[in-house]
Amino acid sequence: MIVSAPDRLLRVDLTTRTTTSERVPEPWLRKYIGGKGLGARYLYEELEPGTDPLGPENALLFMLGPLTGLVPGDARYAAVTKSPLTGTFLDSYAGGEFPAVLAGALDEHIGLLIEGAASEPVRIDVEAGKASVASTDNWGTDTVETAKGYDGSVACIGPAGENRVAYATIASDAGEHHAGRGGAGAVMGAKRLKAVVARGDPPSGLETLRERYERRFETDSATSWHRTSGTVETIEFADAVGALAGEGWQTRGVEDAGALGIEAIRERATDRERPNEASPGDFRVETESGEHVPRGGTAISLGAGLGIDEFDAVVELGARCDELGLDLIDAGSAVAWTIHASERGIVDRKIEFGDPDGARELLEEIVLRETPLGDALADGVDAAAEGFGGDELVPTVKAMALPGYDPRGAPSMALAYATSDRGACHRRALPIEREVFAADWTPERVAREVAVEQDRRSVLWSLVIDEFVAPVFDDLGAEWLEAVGVAPDTDLRTVGERIWTLTRLFNVREGFGRTDDVLPQPLAGQEGVDRDSFEAMLDHYYEYRGWGASGQPTPALVDRLEMSDIDQTDRLSDSLDTDE
Repeated sequence: MIVSAPDRLLRVDLTTRTTTSERVPEPWLRKYIGGKGLGARYLYEELEPGTDPLGPENALLFMLGPLTGLVPGDARYAAVTKSPLTGTFLDSYAGGEFPAVLAGALDEHIGLLIEGAASEPVRIDVEAGKASVASTDNWGTDTVETAKGYDGSVACIGPAGENRVAYATIASDAGEHHAGRGGAGAVMGAKRLKAVVARGDPPSGLETLRERYERRFETDSATSWHRTSGTVETIEFADAVGALAGEGWQTRGVEDAGALGIEAIRERATDRERPNEASPGDFRVETESGEHVPRGGTAISLGAGLGIDEFDAVVELGARCDELGLDLIDAGSAVAWTIHASERGIVDRKIEFGDPDGARELLEEIVLRETPLGDALADGVDAAAEGFGGDELVPTVKAMALPGYDPRGAPSMALAYATSDRGACHRRALPIEREVFAADWTPERVAREVAVEQDRRSVLWSLVIDEFVAPVFDDLGAEWLEAVGVAPDTDLRTVGERIWTLTRLFNVREGFGRTDDVLPQPLAGQEGVDRDSFEAMLDHYYEYRGWGASGQPTPALVDRLEMSDIDQTDRLSDSLDTDE
């Protein structure tokens, strides 16, 4: 069976309820591939500098890659937009059934670009390579109930997205999977878009190649932890290496990480997600509201981060976040900030660490925006601190809360968080997995390791490949791209560097620079995170990247990466550094 990569884009205007199909410029496919890269190229093209993330002028893209549904592991899609939480470029990912069905529904299209805003709640139906907009009457329902109301595979928002909470998610597969960080769900809510419903058969083909890579996954040592433990083992790993943030970053480590980790979940699991037998996924656990799939971030952010050591209570909190459509990392940080602020008399609120009922009550308040405190927290921790005080209580970068991997136990994570293109994010680069086992991590090495991993993941997320099977793609997917007829214009590592540079150019255009690539205030000067060492790492990082001292890509770099196809480069000419 001959398989070819999709080469068109389906555009939906919610204001006029019209749809059009257009061919993706061929140079863009060679230079940016799909997923993150192609989504970033469209976002740069479509948006004017200063576009309001919650205005109708912002675009939201559901982007696939040329390999979606074909490669081993979970199929994934990228939600690409301008973040209402950070004001930066945003790409957020979700796996499961929906991306594969969407790929079949889109047919020859590699993505769905949504623009404008509806005057009433609507859904988008995608089937047989076409899209249509229809009114919907389920505004106000949670993500689980919303999915039940449609015939098809569904990506939708819950009450958090409807109320434009800045860290609202897009949920798929009845709330089991989420495009979680950065607030793509709030963009959907602002557009009055409740759901995207896809109907179609997932792509098929390249079975021999797939089987060969599945065998690699089954035997590769780098993927063994995910085969056996899913992501829930991450809390025990972080605790063991001294990099688990506890009780709102007051402590490092918890008394019993195992009570929230792999053994606890194995005792209670009813099943495992199984996109295929070679990549079994995370564990299913029964909760009061039905089955839930808690991941490592649940235990870290809502368990250790809030001082809650009762497994069932943590799982229930995670399930409620998923139903509401709420990013659990920023949600956990919002609760932790409130506890600190209460202890210091900054806010009048009775809540403490180890209080799951108080945490749940506050999360509901945030989603409904029904009090001044809830309303402020709905816009993020930084917004609450601006209104009430307490900007030193929990760490953020570019207004995004840090995950629980504590840079005080792995200083390289400070650089990874600071330079992430979407705000504090451990998925852009996770050098902690190597740093804790080595003794020679100089500032130069940290800078190089972080940059190389950022570029590598930029390629994989443009394909789009499940990051948990990614270690077996040692050629960054070149063999697969050849199989579907995609010929990048240069080696894939350079493609990754180009994509990372493009998202940096987007952020520079929005006013971001070195003053935003910061060591979070609550961590500065603490043991393990020396400010001078951090600045040295940042200097080496900029030098390695070919950026100027203020963190802006130089014209020489833009020229080397052959990015003359960016029509708006002239808008950057006054702000780009000219030093080499």
